[in-house]
Amino acid sequence: MSVHSARSALDDRIARLRQLAHADSRLEGVLLYGSWTVGEADAHSDIEAYLYIQDDRLADFDGPAFLAQLAPLQLAYTNMYGILAVVFDDLMRGEFHLTPAGPGIDEVPTWQGMVHLPRPDDAVLLDRTGRLTRAARQLAVFRPPEPVTTAQQLTDELTNWTLMLAHVLARGEIARAHALLHTVIAPQQLQLCRLLRDSTAHWLTPSRALEQDLPTTDRNRYASTTAAARDQDVRTAARNSWRWSRDLAAEAAHRWTTRLPHELHERISSLLDDPR
Repeated sequence: MSVHSARSALDDRIARLRQLAHADSRLEGVLLYGSWTVGEADAHSDIEAYLYIQDDRLADFDGPAFLAQLAPLQLAYTNMYGILAVVFDDLMRGEFHLTPAGPGIDEVPTWQGMVHLPRPDDAVLLDRTGRLTRAARQLAVFRPPEPVTTAQQLTDELTNWTLMLAHVLARGEIARAHALLHTVIAPQQLQLCRLLRDSTAHWLTPSRALEQDLPTTDRNRYASTTAAARDQDVRTAARNSWRWSRDLAAEAAHRWTTRLPHELHERISSLLDDPR
């Protein structure tokens, strides 16, 4: 399948979702989010939406049965985040939040700084009352994270989690350290790096489009923090990771006068260098 036809397949599926939603009186609104809404969809994109169900109809709304009308389902289950995840027969993925319309639509404006809908009217596939469109339009202007408090939070997070990493390595739990390094510490490093580079468009998934968004120097620093799950490789990556965290934190402190616990940082460095 070509990239063009794959994009067309996503457009067709969205159009079909709009049609089905309008025909189902249990739905008050449908809001798309994700790559399609910011113009970044490609052949590998999935379909992501909030289905706002009339509060008194939520219990009898069968999500998989509704979505099977879009295309045959190969998989449908509630994932670890409580979201209905599906795989269609063409291997397109989907994530659908089945949400009561009353409190759900009221929550949309609180997403400012996390979700950006540059074309909110296109993202709203159904709105029977006007509430959802008004809420979505509050996300039309991109609002980056507030830098000072965010930088301080990330500096403290990286300090705390890297100390845990050092203790885990000292215990000899290499696999656990490997997972901690790559799934907890790295995303926060990338967020702090993005904050410093004024590149926060992909804030919630900071590794997304990393190759286009961040300069080569930062990409190389990030690469130095990755490792195979082997003892010495993980220990080297952990030390590289902490050095980068400290450099980013120092840069943030210089720019925004955030606090740095220098003595604690030095003690973490010593523990990583000599875990005995």
